[in-house]
Amino acid sequence: MSIIELGDSIPPFTPHAVSMSLPTWTDNVGYEEGDKRVTDKLSTGYPRFFIHKSIVAFADDIVAKYGTPDRKAMLFPSSKTAQRCRSFIKAKAEPSLAGDVKIIDLFLDKRKEPSKIIAKVSPSISAVIFHKDLFPIAKQYWQHSGDGISSRRAEFCHSLFSDGKLVYFTPPQPMVNQKRGPKRYQRGSVDQTSPNENPQLPLRNDAAESRESTQFLEERFGRNLDISLVDNAKLALRRRIAGSLVGEVDLSVEPSRKMTSNSRGVTGLSDDDVYLYPCGMNSIFNTHRLMLESRGQLKSISFGFPYVDTLKILQKFGPGCLFYGNGSSEDLDDLEARLKAGERYLALFCEFPGNPLLKCPDLKRIRKLADTYDFGVVVDETIGNSINVHVLPYADVVVSSLTKIFSGDCNVMGGSAILNPEGRYYQHLKSAFEADYEDNYWAEDIMFMERNSRDFVARIKKINDNAEAICNVLQAHPLVKEVYYPKYSPTKQFYDDCRTPTGGYGGLLSFTFHKKDHAVAFFDRIETAKGPSLGTNFTLTSPYVVLAHYLELDWAAGFGVPADLLRISVGVEDAEDLKSRFAIALKAAEAVDS
Repeated sequence: MSIIELGDSIPPFTPHAVSMSLPTWTDNVGYEEGDKRVTDKLSTGYPRFFIHKSIVAFADDIVAKYGTPDRKAMLFPSSKTAQRCRSFIKAKAEPSLAGDVKIIDLFLDKRKEPSKIIAKVSPSISAVIFHKDLFPIAKQYWQHSGDGISSRRAEFCHSLFSDGKLVYFTPPQPMVNQKRGPKRYQRGSVDQTSPNENPQLPLRNDAAESRESTQFLEERFGRNLDISLVDNAKLALRRRIAGSLVGEVDLSVEPSRKMTSNSRGVTGLSDDDVYLYPCGMNSIFNTHRLMLESRGQLKSISFGFPYVDTLKILQKFGPGCLFYGNGSSEDLDDLEARLKAGERYLALFCEFPGNPLLKCPDLKRIRKLADTYDFGVVVDETIGNSINVHVLPYADVVVSSLTKIFSGDCNVMGGSAILNPEGRYYQHLKSAFEADYEDNYWAEDIMFMERNSRDFVARIKKINDNAEAICNVLQAHPLVKEVYYPKYSPTKQFYDDCRTPTGGYGGLLSFTFHKKDHAVAFFDRIETAKGPSLGTNFTLTSPYVVLAHYLELDWAAGFGVPADLLRISVGVEDAEDLKSRFAIALKAAEAVDS
C-alpha cells in the first residue's frame, strides 16, 4: 500500500475519520510540539484531541450570534452535559474569568421545520460560551469526558442553525405517550409537539414523509435505511454487545421483546443492562460519575498502566485515586495490606489487557478482594474484546470503546457500559444509571456503528491469526529487543483465566528495538497506515508513547513503558502480504548499522 500523506484522514477521503496520518517519526514529534509544518496539514484527527473542523465552524457561528469576539464555545448534545462542562471550567478557572460562563441551548423550531423525520433524530445543541483564555480548561473537559458532540451531529445541526430552524428557547415538554408497550418498540414515539406549534401548518401525507425519509438518508446517512429504524439499530447494537446477536440483522423487522440468551458468561443479562455512549471515554466518565453517586465520595484505584484519560478522569473528577502503574502481584499485595488496615475505595478501574504493554491484571484475585473489602470493579475490555475474553463475571461494570475493533472501519465513535446483573452493586448502579442516563448518541453515528459491527465476530479470528504471525516475524529478528503480546506476557495465565473456548490473544501488540534509531527507521519505512487509534480493519502503526505521553516520557519509563516503543494494531489483510511489509521495514532498520 502507498503511504497516506501527512495530515490526511485515515481512512483516506473519509470526512468523519477517527484517525489522521503521521507517516514519519518526526511528524509525530512535530504534532506533539505543535509544529506548524504538521498542524497546518491536519485535515482531521482523533475526535477527543482534535476538534473537528465542522464543530469549530459551528461553534464560531454560535459565538458570532450569541457572544462577543473575545469568546469561544464548546458544543454539547444536552444542557446537562453543558452544565457539567461549565462547572468544570468554574472550578479550574481564575475567579476573574470564571463568573461569566454561559450556556445557550438550541432546539428545533418545529414551526419552521415541521418534519417528523427531522424531529425523530431530536437535533439539539448546548453551547458553553466562555472567555477565549479559558479554552485550554474547556478543552480538558472535552478530552477527558467525551461529552462533546460528534462531527456528524455538528454538520446536521449547523445546517438547521444556518436556516434559522435551530433556535434558542426553552424546549417543549413531551406529550404523554398513549401507545402501549415499551417505548423503544414504538415507531415515532420520540416525536414531540410544541404547545405553541402553528396549528395551521399542513399535515404531511405518508407518501411525502416516505420521499423525505429516503432523501434524508441518502443525503445525510449514505445508507438506504428508513430513519424510523434507528431505535431498532440501537437495540441491535445493545444485543450485539450483550452477545445475543451475531451477524446480519433486518432492522425493518421488529425485534423480539426479550433477549433469550447471551455469550457473556453471566446469567440474567438483558439488553437493558447495556448503555450506549457517544465514545468509549464517555462510558468510563459516566460509569465513574455514577459510581460516585451511588456509592459515595470515595477514592478509586487505577490498576495497571492506563490509557491516559482514564487516569485523568479518576484524578480530576471526584476525590482522586490510588495509582498502581505496574499492575503487579506486588501491587495487589500492597492494596490488600491497605484494605486490611481499614482503607476503603470506590472502585478499581483496569484494562484487560493493558495498553500498550498488553499485561493483564489478576481479575480472580481482584474480584475476591472486592467482595471481601467492598469496592467495585470496572474493566475496560476494548483491547481483549468479548469474542476473545469474558471479563463480565469478574466485574461490576464492563466498559468498551466501540470505536475500535467493534466498528473496525475507523469512521465513527461509540462506547458502551454493561452492568453485571450478578454484581453486588447491581441494584444501586441500575437505579443510578436509569435515573441519570441520557441518550446522547447521535442517530447517524448509530447507523454507521450498527452497519460496521455486523461482521465483528467474523473479523476477530482473522485479526488474532494475523497478530500472532507478526509476533513470530518480530520475535525471530535479532534487532528486536522485546515483543509485548498477551500470549507471550508474564501475565498470560491471567488472560487465559478469562479466555473463551475459541478465543485468541487479540490484534494489538507492541515491540521495542535495542536502539531508538532502529525504531525510527522501521517506523518511517513500514507500509501501513500510521496514526492514532487501534482496532482498525487495516493495520495501523504508532509510536504510541510519543503520542500519548510526550510531556511525561520519564514518568512512563518509570513504569516500564519506553519512549521508543512501537505499537501495532493488526488488521484483516492477507497474512503473507503483511509479513512481507514487516520484513521490508526490518531491512530498513538493519540498514541503520551498515
